[in-house]
Amino acid sequence: MREAKLMANIPETQYAVQLVGPDKLVLNKSKEVFRPGRHQILCRVEVVGLCFSDLKLLKQFSSHVRKSEIVSGIDPEILKEIPSYVPGEKPTVPGHETVVRIEAVGAGVEDFKEGERYLVQTDYRWLHTASSNGAFGYNFEGALQEYVLMDERVITTPEGESMLIPVSEKLSASAIALVEPWACVEDAYASRERTSLRADGQMLVVADVEVSEDAFRNLFNRYGRPAEITWVAKSPPVELNVPVKRGANISGLTDAGYDDVIYFGSEANTVETLFGKVASGGLLNIVLCGGKFGRDVVTMVGRVHYGGARYVGTTGWDPAESMEVIPDADEIRPGDKINVIGAGGPMGMMHVIRNICQDIEGISVFAGDLDDNRLATLTKIAAPLAKKNDVEYKPYNPAREKVAGPFDYTVLMAPVPDLVAASVRSAAKRGIINIFAGIPATVTGKIDLDAYIEKQLYFIGTSGSTLADMKCVLEKVESGRLDTNVSVAAICGLEGATEGIRAVENRSIAGKIIVYPACRGLGLVPLEELNEKMPEVAEYLSNGLWTREAEVKLLEIYQDS
Repeated sequence: MREAKLMANIPETQYAVQLVGPDKLVLNKSKEVFRPGRHQILCRVEVVGLCFSDLKLLKQFSSHVRKSEIVSGIDPEILKEIPSYVPGEKPTVPGHETVVRIEAVGAGVEDFKEGERYLVQTDYRWLHTASSNGAFGYNFEGALQEYVLMDERVITTPEGESMLIPVSEKLSASAIALVEPWACVEDAYASRERTSLRADGQMLVVADVEVSEDAFRNLFNRYGRPAEITWVAKSPPVELNVPVKRGANISGLTDAGYDDVIYFGSEANTVETLFGKVASGGLLNIVLCGGKFGRDVVTMVGRVHYGGARYVGTTGWDPAESMEVIPDADEIRPGDKINVIGAGGPMGMMHVIRNICQDIEGISVFAGDLDDNRLATLTKIAAPLAKKNDVEYKPYNPAREKVAGPFDYTVLMAPVPDLVAASVRSAAKRGIINIFAGIPATVTGKIDLDAYIEKQLYFIGTSGSTLADMKCVLEKVESGRLDTNVSVAAICGLEGATEGIRAVENRSIAGKIIVYPACRGLGLVPLEELNEKMPEVAEYLSNGLWTREAEVKLLEIYQDS
C-alpha cells in the first residue's frame, strides 16, 4: 500500500535526453518512468554535469568500451530484470556527474529509504565488459532525465560497498555533482602504479638478440616472477625455474594476453606488433641492448588511458633497469615544472587548480590553451590561488607563445596523439606524461620511443574514479576546503542539454555546464549572460561564480512556474 501511494505521485512519462546512435541525440518528452522491481531504486535527478566523456560516448556509441555487454561480475539473469540496462545498440541516457534523491524502492530493498540524497559513483569496475567495465550513463542509463532507475545488485560492490554516497542538505546539488569530475582528476594523481612483475601472471619474451640468464635472474630477484613464460626468440630459453613454452612467431600469439612483455632488440616493426599483445593493466618492457629504433614508432597510446597499459624501457641490456623508471604513484613531485595542455577547458581548469592547491613545494604550473577567453576565465580563478599558495603560474597560448621546457610533468587534456608525441619531445629526464584525455583504446600515434627510453619517461593514464577518490573530494567540499562550484560556467534544463553537449564539443564554454532536469524550458545560459536573462538569479552569484543561493533561487522560480 505504501509503495502504491508513493508511485501515485510519480508520473508515467518524463523528459529525457537519449543517445540513439552515433552522434544522434534526441529529447524524448515521453520516455517511460520505470517502476522499481523488487531490488530496484527509483531516483529523481536533482542535477547532472555535462562531461567530455559524454562526447566520447556520443561519437562512439555502441563501439565505446563501456557501452558493450557485461560479460562477468553479475548473473546475466539479473541483467534481464533491469530495463535501464542498455548495452550495445540500445538507446541510452548519458550523464554521470549527478546527485539523486530516492523517490521509491522495491519491496526487497532494505538499505535505502525514500527522501535520501546521494552522490552517484558511476564506475562499476567489477562488472566487466570485453575491454573495460560497466558504468552508469553508458551501458546503464544515466542522469540526463528526470527519473533514473538503479538496481542495488548492480550498485553494490562484491565487498558490500554501495556506489551511492550519502550527502547532506547543506550543499548545493551542483557542488556535490561536481565531486565526480574532481574525483576523476584526483584519481589521475592518487593511483598507484604496479612496480613489480605480475605475480602468477603470463610473461612474453621476444628477443632479436642473445639474452643472458643473469638479466632474468636479476629481474626476478628484484621484481618477482611470472607463472609462465612464452618464449619467442632464435636462441633457446635460458634456465629460469619458471615453466617456459616456445612460440614460433609473434603473429600466432594471443592478443592482449600477456601481463608482462619483455622485448630485447630495436626492430621498430617488432615492437609495433607487441603493443597489441599487452593485456589490460599490462607492462611492455623494451630493452634496446645498445640499439635504436631510428624512426618514430607507431604506439598504442590509447590503451594507456583505457587499458591501463604501461610502457618502459632501457638503452642497456638489463630489463630490471627499465623497472626502476616506474614511479610508485602518479602524484606531482616537489620542484616539478608542470604543463597542463588544454588547461582552459572544464577538466583542465580542475587540474590547474588542484595542483596549485596541493601544497607541494617548489612546483610551477604552466597552463596552455588555444582559446584566450578560456585562459582569461581560468586565470581569474587560478592566479589568486597561485599567489596565495606561492606557486608560479604561467598561462599561455601555444599559437602565439612558445613556452620553454623541459617539463617534469605533462597533463594532456585533449585526446590527440600528436600532443603525446610533442610531450615526449618537451619532457625532462624522468618526466611523467599523464594522458588524462581519453584517446580511444584502438588509436595509435607515432612516438619517438628512442627519446622516450633515453629520457626514462613514463606514460600514465586513468579512467574514472574510485569510491575512495570521491569520498576524499566530498570531504574537502563539505569542510569548505574546496569549492567545486568554481567550475560552473553555464546552466540549463534538459531542453538545453543537447546544445550544452555541443558546446563541450566545440569548447565554446570555459567551464562546466550544469543541467537541472526540474527546470523545464530552460535553455543554455552561460553565467555571464545570467544578469541579462535571469537577473533574480544573477544577484545571488558571488563575483560571477555559481552558489548554493543561486541554485535555490533558480529552483524556486521553476517550482512556481
